[in-house]
Amino acid sequence: MRSLPLPLALTARISPVAVLACAGWALTSGPAAPPSAAGHQTDRTTPTQSSSGSSGPSSTAAARAYTTAPSPCTSVPGATVKSLVPGAKTAGKEIPSTDATLRRTCSWNALQGYDYRWLDVSFEVSGSQQEAQAEYQQRVKEKSGGGTVPGLGNSAYSVVNLTTEDKQQTREGVVMVQVSNALVIVTYNGSDFETKKAPGTDEINKGAIQAARAAVGALGGGRSQSG
Repeated sequence: MRSLPLPLALTARISPVAVLACAGWALTSGPAAPPSAAGHQTDRTTPTQSSSGSSGPSSTAAARAYTTAPSPCTSVPGATVKSLVPGAKTAGKEIPSTDATLRRTCSWNALQGYDYRWLDVSFEVSGSQQEAQAEYQQRVKEKSGGGTVPGLGNSAYSVVNLTTEDKQQTREGVVMVQVSNALVIVTYNGSDFETKKAPGTDEINKGAIQAARAAVGALGGGRSQSG
């Protein structure tokens, strides 16, 4: 572990994290990326055409397959957390929600040396599959430039962006998945405060998708008894 004093960019990065957590961040899709500066850059994932034949449950059975949001802090295996966020406590920290029955979020973050990682997993349960589809489509519109993720939920989308602030790069990947009447939102980002660079697009994208697959598998805990 290096003993050099932490750079100003680190303080600037961690301070807003604490503010966002206190604000009850579970109402959003995940942690906000650092504000874009004039040097903002965007990395685009290559869209992968998902099979239109991958079908979910019938519309009747899928109207409300899930009634409650599962525990987000147990949705990602400890080994995965350790791999994606080295140095983080595997238990994570659940963010306060105005309605924990329908919306829950857990965050993991850690700094090893000057290498920073953040992972955020959110579950949102809607009243019907149609509502979840509409919300999913709206969020995809708001985060253009990504691509579909085949074989994940009814619909899944991944996008990776690079932002630069005060010469510090941060790369963030977001994966959104619609499964019946539920949404799974994963945000994964990282920075190196010594080199001022960010992890590669492939590393961030694969990490976000890995966490999303685990989170989708954990949705069963909120399944309706009649679904």
